[in-house]
Amino acid sequence: MEPHPLRKVGSEQEEGFGVQPRRMADLGTVSNLRRSNSSLGKSHRLQGPFGSSEKHENLSSWIPENIKKKECVYFVESSKLSDAGKVVCECGYTREQHLKEATKPHDSRDTEWDPKKHVQEMPTDAFGDIVFTGLGQKVGKYVRVSQDTPSSVIYHLMTQHWGLDVPNLLISVTGGAKNFNMKPRLKSIFRRGLVKVAQTTGAWIITGGSHAGVMKQVGEAVRDFSLGGSYKEGEVITIGVATWGTIHRREGLVHPTVSAAGTEGGFPAEYTLDEEGQGSLTCLDSNHSHFILVDDGTHGQYGVEIPLRTKLEKFISEQTKERGGVAIKIPIVCVVLEGGPGTLHTIYNAITHGTPCVVVEGSGRVADVIAQVASLPISEITISLIQQKLGVFFQEMFETFTEGSVVEWTKKIQDIVRRRQLLTVFREGKDGQQDVDVAILQALLKASRSQDHFGHENWDHQLKLAVAWNRVDIARSEIFTDEWQWKPSDLHPTMTAALISNKPEFVKLFLENGVRLKEFVTWDTLLYLYENLEPSCLFHSKLQKVLAEEPERPACLQMHHVAQVLRELLGDFTQPLYPRPRHSDRPRLSLPVPHIKLNVQGVSLRSLYKRSSGHMTFTMDPVRDLLIWAIVQNRRELAGIIWAQSQDCTAAALACSRILKELSKEEEDTDTSEEMLALADEYELRAIGVFTECYRKDEERAQKLLTRVSEAWGKTTCLQLALEAKDMKFVSHGGIQAFLTKVWWGQLCVDNGLWRVALCMLAFPLLFTGLISFREKRLQAVRGPARARAFFNAPVVIFHLNILSYFAFLCLFAYVLMVDFQPTPSWCECAIYLWLFSLVCEETRQLFYDPDECGLMKKAALYFSDFWNKLDVGAILLFIAGLTCRLIPATLYAGRVVLSLDFIMFCLRLMHIFTVSKTLGPKIIIVKRMMKDVFFFLFLLAVWVVSFGVAKQAILIHNERRVDWIFRGVVYHSYLTIFGQIPAYIDGVNFNPDQCSPNGTDPYKPKCPESDMARHEPAFPEWLTVLLLCLYLLFANILLLNLLIAMFNYTFQQVQEHTDQIWKFQRHDLIEEYHGRPPAPPPFILLSHLQLFIRRVVLKIPARRHRQLKNKLEKNEEAALLSWEIYLKENYLQSQQFQQRQRLEQKIGHISDKVDTMVDLLDRDRLKRSSSVEQRLASLEEQVAQTATALHWIVRTLRDSGFGSETGVPILASQKAAEEQDLELGGRKKVEEPGDGYHVDARHLLYPSRRVTRFPVPNEKVPWETEFLIYNPPFYSAERKDAAATDPMGDVPELLSEISFNAVDGQTDRRSFHGPYAVRGGLPLNPMGRTGLRGRGSLSCFGPNHALHPVVTRWRRNEDGAICRKSIKKMLEVLVVKVPPSELWALPGGSPEPGETLPRKLKQILREESWPCFENLLKHSTEVYKGYMDDPRNTDNAWIETVAVSIHFQDQNDVELKRLNSNLHTRDQDVSIRWQVVDKRIPVYANHKTLLQKVATLFGAHY
Repeated sequence: MEPHPLRKVGSEQEEGFGVQPRRMADLGTVSNLRRSNSSLGKSHRLQGPFGSSEKHENLSSWIPENIKKKECVYFVESSKLSDAGKVVCECGYTREQHLKEATKPHDSRDTEWDPKKHVQEMPTDAFGDIVFTGLGQKVGKYVRVSQDTPSSVIYHLMTQHWGLDVPNLLISVTGGAKNFNMKPRLKSIFRRGLVKVAQTTGAWIITGGSHAGVMKQVGEAVRDFSLGGSYKEGEVITIGVATWGTIHRREGLVHPTVSAAGTEGGFPAEYTLDEEGQGSLTCLDSNHSHFILVDDGTHGQYGVEIPLRTKLEKFISEQTKERGGVAIKIPIVCVVLEGGPGTLHTIYNAITHGTPCVVVEGSGRVADVIAQVASLPISEITISLIQQKLGVFFQEMFETFTEGSVVEWTKKIQDIVRRRQLLTVFREGKDGQQDVDVAILQALLKASRSQDHFGHENWDHQLKLAVAWNRVDIARSEIFTDEWQWKPSDLHPTMTAALISNKPEFVKLFLENGVRLKEFVTWDTLLYLYENLEPSCLFHSKLQKVLAEEPERPACLQMHHVAQVLRELLGDFTQPLYPRPRHSDRPRLSLPVPHIKLNVQGVSLRSLYKRSSGHMTFTMDPVRDLLIWAIVQNRRELAGIIWAQSQDCTAAALACSRILKELSKEEEDTDTSEEMLALADEYELRAIGVFTECYRKDEERAQKLLTRVSEAWGKTTCLQLALEAKDMKFVSHGGIQAFLTKVWWGQLCVDNGLWRVALCMLAFPLLFTGLISFREKRLQAVRGPARARAFFNAPVVIFHLNILSYFAFLCLFAYVLMVDFQPTPSWCECAIYLWLFSLVCEETRQLFYDPDECGLMKKAALYFSDFWNKLDVGAILLFIAGLTCRLIPATLYAGRVVLSLDFIMFCLRLMHIFTVSKTLGPKIIIVKRMMKDVFFFLFLLAVWVVSFGVAKQAILIHNERRVDWIFRGVVYHSYLTIFGQIPAYIDGVNFNPDQCSPNGTDPYKPKCPESDMARHEPAFPEWLTVLLLCLYLLFANILLLNLLIAMFNYTFQQVQEHTDQIWKFQRHDLIEEYHGRPPAPPPFILLSHLQLFIRRVVLKIPARRHRQLKNKLEKNEEAALLSWEIYLKENYLQSQQFQQRQRLEQKIGHISDKVDTMVDLLDRDRLKRSSSVEQRLASLEEQVAQTATALHWIVRTLRDSGFGSETGVPILASQKAAEEQDLELGGRKKVEEPGDGYHVDARHLLYPSRRVTRFPVPNEKVPWETEFLIYNPPFYSAERKDAAATDPMGDVPELLSEISFNAVDGQTDRRSFHGPYAVRGGLPLNPMGRTGLRGRGSLSCFGPNHALHPVVTRWRRNEDGAICRKSIKKMLEVLVVKVPPSELWALPGGSPEPGETLPRKLKQILREESWPCFENLLKHSTEVYKGYMDDPRNTDNAWIETVAVSIHFQDQNDVELKRLNSNLHTRDQDVSIRWQVVDKRIPVYANHKTLLQKVATLFGAHY
């Protein structure tokens, strides 16, 4: 099948913007789509391979049901032939390419081909994946759609089925459809900037999709981006909207089986670029990701896609994207490269409908024409200037431009330049512009800034755009300037959005601009943040689990649910961070959070910050709350910014470390878990850094930070948090170890030697000789019991007393076992029982000691989590078992055996005692780690031992029945063989029958191996057993034992680096144990236990942690300590920043940035100089040419012997042009005149609400006195409902002769406020000049249509009744009304009915009984304007003239004002009334703004 075109491709592709309103079909389709496809959503993108097949099945059935193609069903032979000489239909397709029904004989009378009748819609047959062969197998999506397909269906396809995220920005790239050349540097800047803006903002790029012209430039930009490996957030979405009938080799995209069997055919479809054979058709660009191929049933017709693309772009721009509580309408921008007449039409439509355009100067043709005149005043953009520019930039096709087309170009360019706020010209190296992406975003902000909103609403909208694009650089340079002073409260909603969207740079920016977290974080805000956690977040799933476990399923999340999960992460030693609400507390925010949006309509997130501040509005520590919220989501940068604002920063860093380590244990994703651990280590280092700064400054205050009870973190301490988080680096810090040493020595001086302590323990009276020094001078001076109490309460003394006691216990235990184990227990044995009972009591005390009130179960779990506690319990239970056996005479010996084994366990307990030693402690840690290696080694060794033992036993021994000897032969002998005890009979040399039992009957001898009893020789294969023994010894004795040595060596090297940290960390447990232990050693400790029993059980005195480890400070002392910590935290952060800057990589990066900046500046300077030189040379050439002409005239005059006529003397060109160019290069902008001097709105090419196009009238052709020979405007008069009060529709002289112009004609006053007007051909002429349209348009009368506009104002007052002021001037409020479908407000005025006083619009908003009162107000009003109004409805023969009067209420208690407010009433619910503040940004019609400005001037009010 070879499709052939009917006509050549045009010079450019005309790409239009949204000018048509959305049809009703677009509005009514979305609900049907939701019903038909409720099960499909974005979650399909997360499905695995099993879900993808189901998705394709749904897609293959959904697309044919909702998307159609177009087919010609009636073959009408065309007079033209195809390029191949074949007969074609009027649609452009050959007879073979038509359906069978289309080629059947038809009624001969129907010979004219009509696309409306002869083209029908059918289910589409081309969709799915497209693979571009030979280009790295690039895969895209495509679909063939009818040109009448609703935009909502296509948008649904892209977002729901293709899985595209809703864009934050829509970039429509338009321009030339033929290949053109750009300067290499400009091309590079454009490509880099376009892809950067698309990637950083999450934008969609829409082009024509073909492999030519501007579309090819965009595709190559995306290709360079992908090849550069700079993917960060996925691919750049590039959507090509092309005409199906102009695509070369499109037959490969059709799946024949779709229409036949309803299946999805053989896709992915393969597509090959064939530029050489495409002829007048075009190929798809391989670098686009998605294609929408528009079909109208014809072949070779270009421009078919323009209307659908226009409607699609308009539909997308009307959609709202909500993320993080911020909802914005998707902004759209048009980027223009090169282009022809169609591109100019596209730009004009875009500018007309408020779409900003970025024109790239230097790309050629239309783009350069507009760029050249963009900075000129409108009055200087003349027909001759445009004609000159066309001659320069359209040299090849300049002759095709007619006078009418030049006039049309002039008019359109004037209208484009008039709205400068929507036009941005990107000039390479000029105006400070460096990148296209900045120019695009600046254009959007400039357009947003130009919209009529109140100041705050306008700036707020710009900020929402910047946050949605995630471009903090744009926000800094364009939004946070001196033009607008942001209130911190105005930034709160956007701050919430930045937090939820994880945009740390914006959070930092908002904090720099005055946002205070203490004012920002309320209970409602915090709940909103937790309700918007990432669904993939582990903390989110834990919250859902907590909610599911609630006995009464809660309606919504509460903060005590969050506190429950946080306590699981922080540990049970902490108190809940958020208390469970009481019934008296105020209720939870009742808004359904997922539907909260930050926009003008509907419920606003801003309402969270406008609520009355009831009790419990603000949280105890807002910075802590935000930090936890960021940490549980593993948001590194965001948490870092918030931590820098924290007050209790050391505790916060340690708590973050604890939370992250706990979450990493449950995180299933390995990468995320590793990131959490890395972030936990980072916060541990931050805690170390801050504590180091504090310790250097003041050791004592730094140690107070360790034991201070932090109310913000669940009444815990920094030291507890570090221990629970197992932050060994922090605990091993010198300052903390010094503190632990101080605790270890109690009230004794640390420099006391152990020998002094030992002497005082052995010789008690030495304590009063001054041998021991104390830290407190009071104790140093006294000699009484206080000194002894301080000495024996020191943990170091308690520890050594317990060591002596334990050694005495072991010695006594060993003596009893070996020497004095009698049937009846001796007094020594009874002493052991008493001793053990005291140990049991001490272990019981440790189990029930709960100063943190964790609960018995939690405390028991914590107790048994320690290995040494398990060993203690095991030894005690084994002792009880041995004692039970020992007391029974029949099992006396068994009891002794059990007690002997128990002695080993008691001896192992000594290892824990020696962990306090700096020498032995690290070695014990290494031994513990090596034990793990031994267990793994034993598994490998058991494999060899058992395999060799079984083989040996089976070869040597026949049917051994005795289990004990089987174990000996298989395991025991094989194990001993490793250590050199080789069995004597294994090789038959030392075989002796007397050493074995032939039948295995002797229980003390092994069974004899296989042997020849007659010869007394072994019968087993000796060579085999020897070979097995050699292999066994080789692997077991050499390989495995050396492996064990290597494992030990690796473990030693690995642990040795961290042994000191581990020992210092574990040292705390021993110190804390003996710090809270009673001073008397066992068995005398029973006295202490008796005292403790009386205090706890009898007197009910609760347990308290010693103040030395947990100290609650006074409020003033705590505040001073935290302020000191914050100050030193700032020092730490500054030192970190300094170190970061001093790094070699950072310095190299800075140098590289400076070099790049210098290169850019040099390039810009070179461009400026070259441009200036070129302009000066052009001016010089013009001067030289005119000088030559002058000299030629002088010579001719002299030759004729006369002075000649002065009329022929040439005038030398002035330097004005060159001077203006120099000013522009110097960065100075020309000042635009206030107005054009002519009506502007009345000359707009598109007549409002009608499909009528005016004749283009440039500024210079507006006056009737100016000759305009080609002026031929269309005639248009609309039909009106009130036909009786309307002038005739036509221009028939007989009907018009009955009208009396410049006079009162019946009830119609046809006099003008500007005096008599001219009447030509029976029709009046607009006194302001030409408009491009004859007739009366949609107005009711020829000539002036009089209107009345009452401006009803009052002073704006605050709650106290005082008049509000701005810039010293008072502020006015005006009564305005909005009538759909208009989005602008208007004054309640208009044309009154014949014989009436009040305008119709005013009557609509007033009760009928109040009309006379208002008429009375009009009589006492002040006239502020009378004359012509520049209205879009004006024509050459009909125009609006108005009288604007001011009705002002000076007093807020004015009776007439109250009566007016009470009578304001709208009959139509869609009509809105409001009092609006008078401001230059007020969103009203432009001509009404002029009236408001006059009223503000009248009262000296702010405008």
